[in-house]
Amino acid sequence: MSIPFHLAFSVKNIEDTKKFYTEVLGCTITKATDHWLNINFFGHQLSIHDNPQMKNDQKTITVEGKEVPLNHFGVILKKSDWDDMARKLKKAKVKFIIEPKLKHEKQVCEQAIMFLKDPSGNGIEFKCFTDPKHIFSNC
Repeated sequence: MSIPFHLAFSVKNIEDTKKFYTEVLGCTITKATDHWLNINFFGHQLSIHDNPQMKNDQKTITVEGKEVPLNHFGVILKKSDWDDMARKLKKAKVKFIIEPKLKHEKQVCEQAIMFLKDPSGNGIEFKCFTDPKHIFSNC
């Protein structure tokens, strides 16, 4: 059974954020005011709040040799949807922290990943497991 999650976070500019999540990622707005948005993020609810004073002092971790925000979110897609998203993001000339790539090749937990930031620096990761039954495997 799939149960949607709800995630609330801040952004520096609500209009830039709206454009990024709808025009670049292809998400839909489900509710909005001048200072917050609810977005359907691949079947999950993002509640995005305008905070112009938001700081960019995020802690990072090293993943695939790149510094990525420790606090980030994302979605695990089917392979065809992941491939479509990678093409869409490249076409939109999104700056990746980790370019679309295969990780743990030929291992049980083989997965495709890509990592980017929204206009406010919030980290977003897109994944696709070659064998979805290993999403929760300890490997």
